[in-house]
Amino acid sequence: MTENAATRFAARFPSLSKDEAVRLGLIHYGQAVKLSAATHICLEGSACAQLAFVLEGTARVYKVGETGREITLYRVEPGECCILTLSCILTDQPFPAFAVAETELEALVVPAAVVRQWSDRSSLWRHYSWQLVARRLGDVISLVEEITFRRMDERLERYLARAAAFPPGKRVKITHQQIATELGTSREVVSRLLKELEQQGQVRLGRGWLTVMPPEAG
Repeated sequence: MTENAATRFAARFPSLSKDEAVRLGLIHYGQAVKLSAATHICLEGSACAQLAFVLEGTARVYKVGETGREITLYRVEPGECCILTLSCILTDQPFPAFAVAETELEALVVPAAVVRQWSDRSSLWRHYSWQLVARRLGDVISLVEEITFRRMDERLERYLARAAAFPPGKRVKITHQQIATELGTSREVVSRLLKELEQQGQVRLGRGWLTVMPPEAG
């Protein structure tokens, strides 16, 4: 690991960078990697030989059904690592989903054997790991609640209400298929529901983009 990589790791993972076992493992075994957007990181059924610490960019973890329909489980953002990968390393099980670089991605990767050593020797690493488990478990519970207890029109409206992703009045580049993938439904369902929202004045639609209208404009 280079000095620059160490500095960036400390900025993204401040608590872990203070742990001697983690620091030495990264110095001796950490490797910097860069991936282009849309590059697959893990395929379902593959072995997990490394754990990546994301410095820049976003990875998406998702499942694919028998019909080919996808649903996003969660994303791995800067300052995080993939809990499914960690779980597979510790249990020696194959990866149960797919992971892809959603944007250009930079990360530090360490071998699985080093991660196992950290789990045995570092209480700080174990604390970090369990915190990550708790957050991801919360994400998955929320996803199950959405799918089980909310109608698709409600889920779509809640999805579009995320101001960070869809600032009111701003044109956002996104396709109906991308939205369907996020919600685990079909493009046809999303297109029908978006058309209804457009008729109600809540959104404006175009080829490959949409605009969520401010409440006063509805």
